[in-house]
This record gives sequence, structure tokens and C-alpha cells, in this order.
Amino acid sequence: MQRTVIDQLGREVTFNYYPERIVSVVPSQTELLYDLGLDKEVVGITKFCIHPEEWFRNKERVGGTKKLDIEKIRSLKPDLIIANKEENEKEQVEELAKEFPVWISDIHNLPQAVNMMQALGQVTGMEGKANQLVEEIIQGFNDLNKATKPKRVAYFIWRDPWMSIGRDTFIHSMIQTMGWQNVLADRERYPELTLEELKTYNPELILLSSEPFPFKEQHIAEVKAVLPDVEVKLVDGEMFSWYGSRLKKAVAYLQQLAVE
Repeated sequence: MQRTVIDQLGREVTFNYYPERIVSVVPSQTELLYDLGLDKEVVGITKFCIHPEEWFRNKERVGGTKKLDIEKIRSLKPDLIIANKEENEKEQVEELAKEFPVWISDIHNLPQAVNMMQALGQVTGMEGKANQLVEEIIQGFNDLNKATKPKRVAYFIWRDPWMSIGRDTFIHSMIQTMGWQNVLADRERYPELTLEELKTYNPELILLSSEPFPFKEQHIAEVKAVLPDVEVKLVDGEMFSWYGSRLKKAVAYLQQLAVE
């Protein structure tokens, strides 16, 4: 039986219902599929799909999120590919969509993440589990005690060049959810700027993410050399940017940061 749904880009996607051979090319959505109980159905993941570890070790890998192995995906004969507008390359996704059903997410905030989880629950026949997960996540964020003082925060995702996050990003929405202020909220999505330039934004706290660039202790010293009076912290990037089932774990992590 075939079914047609609308994905988060407003595209019609027609696929076998229920899909039995899923390729996921987005790490946070791969983890979601695992938490929905779709073990045998998921036949391919990317090399960045590190959760759960047993899938990372044992599932067929189809390249990286930005450099998919199209031939490998073809060989897996998927009846559904799950992708993301930002994390995957448009040209590659379009090429795959000529041959296979591709469901694409587009996520900038918590409501869109919730919508994606519910939609994938419906698409995969795991609606009950998805709804339960969503309820727990929504309850968790509703109970989150926001920071009493809206700290002025800058969040770095890359070095050389230094790259931060501006408006209309999921990380920006997480910072706001905590009750903090993103000092680069007036900038484009992923602005490049020097540490000297950042001075003019007068941040109180600089967060160095664990991904995609793996910031370490030595980078704190590098930032402090330019902004000696600003607090600098290493943070778990998955808790700020993985918009699937990891949000369940993110609540406690963000809560702890907000009250420190």
C-alpha cells in the first residue's frame, strides 16, 4: 500500500506504508528512529550518526551528511530516505528524490522539532511512541526554569574562521528557551567574525560547542587572550542542536547551565 504525506518543505512524498527499508542521513533523526523502535527497518545511516553506538558500529554507512555515497544508497534500495534541508546538500537530495521517496525536515525551533517527531511517527507507523516522546519533551521544556538573568551569550560552532550562530537557527531558539540572549541575534544564520569583532557585541558568556568543531580547553585560553573578562565554557553541542529524541536529555542539561 502506498501513502502520500507532506514533508516540512511542503513537498508531497509518496512511499510504501509502512516503509521497510529506511535510509537516514541526519544524525539526530537517526537517533529518533532508534528510539521509536525501528531497528530492522533502518538499513543505512551516515558516518556522523553516532547514536546509538550499536547502530554506528553495525549499520551500513552511506557517507557523510554533506557527502552522501549515492551509489551505496542506491544499492540499499530504500523505500524511504529521511533528510534535512540544512544538514544535507540540496543537489544530492534532489538527485536521490528522482529515484526514491525523500522526506525532508526543516527545523529552526522547538515547535518544528516536535512537528517532525510526530510526522515521522506517523510516516513509520510508530505514532504512539512518537506522541509519548513528544509529550515528555514538551513537559520537560514547560518545566524548565529559565535563567533569572538574561545573560548575553555568544555560541561558537567553528574556528578558523570563527563562526557563530545568528537568528533563525535551532541553537538560537535553545538559547532563548533558556532565558538567555544571543548577542548575534541580528546577524545571518551562521556569521563569521573575529574575536576582536565579537568584543563590540559585549558578551558576558561565550559557549564553545563540541560539534561540528571539537572545541577543547586550549581554545578557552585562545578566547580569553582576546576577551579576558568574559566567561568561557565548553558545552555539549548535541544538547543545543540535535532536534530529535535527544531533546529529552537536553532539558536537564540546559536547566543545569541556566542556573549556574
